[in-house]
Amino acid sequence: MPEVVATTPGLYPLPDWTKDDLADLKGHQRSDLIDGSEGGEIAEAYDRAREEVIQTQQSAGLDRIVEGQLRWDDMLAHPLAVHDNVDTRGIVRYYDNNNFYREPVIAGELTPDGDVATELDAAAETVQGGLQAVLPGPYSLADLATDEHYGDDAALLDGVAEFLAGETDAFPDIETLYLLEPSLVTEPPKDGAEERASEAIDAVASAIDTDVVVHTYWGALEEKVHAHLLDVDIDAVGYDLVSDHEQTLYNVNEYGTKDDISLGLVDGQNTLVETPAEIRERIEWFLGETTNDFETVYATPNTELFYLPVNKFEAKLESLGEAATEEVTA
Repeated sequence: MPEVVATTPGLYPLPDWTKDDLADLKGHQRSDLIDGSEGGEIAEAYDRAREEVIQTQQSAGLDRIVEGQLRWDDMLAHPLAVHDNVDTRGIVRYYDNNNFYREPVIAGELTPDGDVATELDAAAETVQGGLQAVLPGPYSLADLATDEHYGDDAALLDGVAEFLAGETDAFPDIETLYLLEPSLVTEPPKDGAEERASEAIDAVASAIDTDVVVHTYWGALEEKVHAHLLDVDIDAVGYDLVSDHEQTLYNVNEYGTKDDISLGLVDGQNTLVETPAEIRERIEWFLGETTNDFETVYATPNTELFYLPVNKFEAKLESLGEAATEEVTA
């Protein structure tokens, strides 16, 4: 039987007290605060919030602990939004939902700036083993950006991949890296660009010596995109079973997958809390419908979790942690 590892794709909701405190400190809303130059009191508030969400994950029994990405007000676009060579302009809809981010317009070379590494260093002081990093995948980050520097889509993707690979150089010791690639589903590469997208992901994954999971969501991968993704030297592909389990199952049975797998089993956007038994049943169903002999199953919400109220977010983590402690029988 595979080992079941309870984890998440990160991007947590801010604790309720933090929202009020940050607004009071600056006199305006949170969306105006995340500019990479937070003052001392604001930085301290984020530090306290980070410690709180780390404790929440540990208390829930998660096997991998993320920093929480509480400063990522621009969601996956955050690493660009705080970069010196990126201008943030108007508000843009974040994929097909009611969340928005500031449009990151790349005006110069994307040199590594250590922003994510600084957050991970702070988390590493609290987390005793099992630290997991979260980054946007290069294809999704390029998809969220507007380019005024690199000149064409191929050069932009290469530049973003090089930037993310450089960011990993400053990371502390981590157990896993989750690269979040929803755009592979929502805006899939076409007309020969599938291979280029996979090469960009490979450039980031090969830059760090740890287990790398490319987690996709908001639907199932197109067959050609899925096939090219399997050429990447990664440890696991993540599949969103909440949004489309049938096409996902077809892809895995038709084209195979890696020896490890990440399954989006918990709805990251719905307040209905899954029970540990329901999560185990979903794992057992998937294992029973495939012929693969997986070594590790990462059990995770399908999407980021900032969409949820804090109490529902905490309850879903507890269900995941408990589900991973029970033996999977399939």
